[in-house]
Amino acid sequence: MSSGVIRSVGVSKAFGGVTVLEGASVTLYAGEMHALVGENGAGKSTLAKIFAGVHAPTVGHLELGEQHVHFSGTRDAAAHGVALIPQEPQTFPDLSVAENIFIGRQPGKSGLVSWRTMHDEAKRLLETLGVSLDPKAPVRGLSVADRQMIELAAALSLNAKVLIFDETTASLTLGEVARLAEIIARLKSEGCALAFIGHRTEEVFSLCERISVLRDGKVVSADKPISETSVGETLRLMVGRDIPSSQAWEEGWGGGEILLEARNLTRRRKFTDISLTVHAGEIVGLAGLVGAGRTEVARALFGLLPLDSGDVLISGEPVKIDNPGDAMKHGLALVPEDRQLQGALLPWSIWQNNSLASLKGAWLAPGKERELAQSWKENFEVRCQSVEQSLSELSGGNQQKVVLSKWLATHPKVLILDEPTRGVDVGAKALIHDEIQKLTAQGLGVLLISSDLPEVLALADRTLVMREGKIVRELSRDQATPESVIAAATGAG
Repeated sequence: MSSGVIRSVGVSKAFGGVTVLEGASVTLYAGEMHALVGENGAGKSTLAKIFAGVHAPTVGHLELGEQHVHFSGTRDAAAHGVALIPQEPQTFPDLSVAENIFIGRQPGKSGLVSWRTMHDEAKRLLETLGVSLDPKAPVRGLSVADRQMIELAAALSLNAKVLIFDETTASLTLGEVARLAEIIARLKSEGCALAFIGHRTEEVFSLCERISVLRDGKVVSADKPISETSVGETLRLMVGRDIPSSQAWEEGWGGGEILLEARNLTRRRKFTDISLTVHAGEIVGLAGLVGAGRTEVARALFGLLPLDSGDVLISGEPVKIDNPGDAMKHGLALVPEDRQLQGALLPWSIWQNNSLASLKGAWLAPGKERELAQSWKENFEVRCQSVEQSLSELSGGNQQKVVLSKWLATHPKVLILDEPTRGVDVGAKALIHDEIQKLTAQGLGVLLISSDLPEVLALADRTLVMREGKIVRELSRDQATPESVIAAATGAG
């Protein structure tokens, strides 16, 4: 058996008197990837942050090798060889790619930064990851996936002995995940101890050698060899009940009126000649590699990105959408790719976030806002103490539920979903999918952008595949397969 590099011993953590992690004892072994799985709010990210020095345990301690350690912060943990690649990229938008990789550790002497050394080393690290980013370019405007790879490059620059991947693959394409798998294999061969937090069971079972399952803040199964368990057993441990596999929509959709039509939309250097329709009661999938222009099309439809040419029609009538306010007046709603930067006000309460999009020029009565939030909390099973709680205190998946409910509260005609279940556990994903199905059955139109190909294939009535800013293929439900989508997205067919 590989030797244990770092372990938590009876670790508990409480915030404001509320215990979110209790008695967790987990060991990360050299040369292995260890999966930490559980529903959102189960405590897995809290445990990961304790390993990485973000949080100090309320009870219990860490052992690094044979040494009892107490990290005073992330810098101290990094000095001991422990690094965390967080679920949400913590980059500085106005600094360059290289500056973000080496933030606080810029190479140089006597207080002077060696810019050439920093840029060359950043370029080398990015090439190792197979990422073509300019080290001198500012981070502002980069996609979530690109910023995630910058975080990974920063972690690799530390030559860490312990690397913790918190939902790192959630924003990556299949090609990028494959590249990451190669990097993980190399790190294992070098004797690194790795931890992986993720909700895609196929990745957990292909990347990891060991698994620990958390539920309601407790470890219900620890350090188990992955060869001795199964997907079904793991899901039952996670949620305490059986979870049915994702089911596709029932066949027989006949098509309602055209709610949204785009004709020859073009935005220079982003996308060209985009034409699509979304009918009432229909989900249209927009698939493609990261950088293909999917998010830019969504932002343009919602008035966040000006068009150079093209027309947008709502229910057959031409409309002018210059800003999100115009889009909302015409019945559009957008759940953005980056919930923390674009989808929510994290310091605000749940009820304040929930009613943001529903305000009509003046504040609603606080009582009605709280009532609205409570209704959606129950509908989406948001795990929180109360709707008074700050959104920042919730797990990523529960934050996403609030962001989604905020837009559904506007009763839109067309809902544009950009990576709607990124970082969401299997139980919450099933709940979100079920809600989307119920609403489309009532006549809602949905434009779905997702890097989770099984999600697109399970939900979409039609799938449009983008490559290099253009729609290159339209696939019916019968035609849409992993092979056909990937072939179109990569230009292989």
